[in-house]
Amino acid sequence: MSTYSQEHQEYLKKRKKTRRNVLLTQIMIIILFLIGWQVLASFELINTFMSSSPFDVIKTIVNLFQTNQLWNHIWVTTYETILSFLLATIIGIGCATILWWNPFLAKVFDPYLTILNSLPKVALGPLIIIWVGASMNSIIFMALMISAIITIINIYNGFINVDSDYIKLLRSFHADKKQIFFKLILPSNKENIISSLKINISMSLIGVIMGELLVSKEGLGYLIMYGSQVFNINLVITSVFILGILSFILYYFICLLEKKLKS
Repeated sequence: MSTYSQEHQEYLKKRKKTRRNVLLTQIMIIILFLIGWQVLASFELINTFMSSSPFDVIKTIVNLFQTNQLWNHIWVTTYETILSFLLATIIGIGCATILWWNPFLAKVFDPYLTILNSLPKVALGPLIIIWVGASMNSIIFMALMISAIITIINIYNGFINVDSDYIKLLRSFHADKKQIFFKLILPSNKENIISSLKINISMSLIGVIMGELLVSKEGLGYLIMYGSQVFNINLVITSVFILGILSFILYYFICLLEKKLKS
């Protein structure tokens, strides 16, 4: 016998149906876009030299697979993104904790964080190569500059916006700062941290691609740069297409983590 009321069961069914309809609509939009794109290309209503076509993208993917390049480039970009994401998350949570713990440091570094976040990271590319070297280290450094700062800012803002009445209540029970942080601040920011992780994974991927455009000889960013240099638009668009799929997969894993934490 179900423990849910009839009304609650109807609500759950409606919610499930809505999620299913949203997913189907999203898939249909992609399918219609690809069909429309291919139709325009087949009837030469668009210049395939400039815009490629779904069939050309598939051919390029097959060619990359047959020449044993596909998985290598995908793996390099994925590895760099995950490493940057983990480092940025650790740095972000760690620095946000330190700033919350020490209000004086927070006031001192607040303008610097704003300045660093607003700097055009691409313009610093040549300097990063000189400082770190033309290697994967430059790519990771570029990704950290983009993702770590915004992670620190988002998580720290979540920490300081916890209801002060709750903090006063814990202090009335003689709770120290460590207890307040682990019993109130951190649990209250679970959703904020997950949201920051969603932004972080996107920013890490953007940073990695920017780094690969500058120094890499492998990865999807390298394929995009190489394709543009030799005017191989099929390779450029194929790399962007694969990049979109990779971005969705990484974001989906964060969503799975979110569901697990909420369950």
